[in-house]
Amino acid sequence: MDIIFNIIGISGVALILFGYFLLQGGKIDTTNLSYHLLNLIGAILILISLYWKPNIPSIIIEICWINISIYGLIQWKKNKG
Repeated sequence: MDIIFNIIGISGVALILFGYFLLQGGKIDTTNLSYHLLNLIGAILILISLYWKPNIPSIIIEICWINISIYGLIQWKKNKG
């Protein structure tokens, strides 16, 4: 089971880092839907991996990351509407 949860967590990390890489490279910006989705999905995957081996500080930051991503999605929706 360790390998499955590690793959899930590493995939989440990869998504968040990929989003940050695209942001820094000027390929996307913070108003881009992709940026918020990469962060949200990445944080959810990391949180799933933390179910297997809990770490309270990591759980807290991922919950915050998810909430901030949801806030970003709400702002994106308001600006598109």
